[in-house]
Amino acid sequence: MDGGYFGGFVKPANVKAHRRDRRFAGNQSGKRKVVVIVRERGGNSVPAVFNSESQAASFIRARVAKGTILHADEAGSWDNLHERFEVKRINHQEAYSLDGACTNMAEEYFSCLRRGEIGIHHHIAGPYLLRYAQESSWREDNRRVSNGDQVNRIAALALKRGKSVDLTGYWQRHIVSYSPPHLAVRGFGYQTPFRCQIFFFSFSRCAQSAR
Repeated sequence: MDGGYFGGFVKPANVKAHRRDRRFAGNQSGKRKVVVIVRERGGNSVPAVFNSESQAASFIRARVAKGTILHADEAGSWDNLHERFEVKRINHQEAYSLDGACTNMAEEYFSCLRRGEIGIHHHIAGPYLLRYAQESSWREDNRRVSNGDQVNRIAALALKRGKSVDLTGYWQRHIVSYSPPHLAVRGFGYQTPFRCQIFFFSFSRCAQSAR
């Protein structure tokens, strides 16, 4: 498990003398959020969005079975998890993997999410950050599945789901309020991610044109 921060970029002033130190909270926009990813070896991934990593402790306790061995970095946000789990910590200033402890699976996920932000979406922060995180999670969990099987699964899931409660009116820029993680974080089988709905819309239009 690990966390990665997205959004909240503050453009520096043109003149150097007018630039502020953006490391201080007073000079930040307040829009920066952290995506926390929990990945199971040989299993699925579950992302969630919080204001800070320390807020993710209750989410992890509710989602991870007791007795599970967790892997985390040296961030103080994970210290309280030692009360319930065996936690292997890795200091990235010394090594990326050492004595069986690493967060490489989480780093792999964030690499995919950031590449999608830079090369495809360009902007993923805001009220829909969780949906982008869920899409990237689904892509990682199904990267070994053939493209044809992925398309069939997406189409089947899109047909089973009703109207989205938080994406209705997206094209009309009717931005919804952010859903709390304990309500919004449901697996791919429960809510169709953002890109899947857009894909199925395009898929349906193409199918109608071919008739």
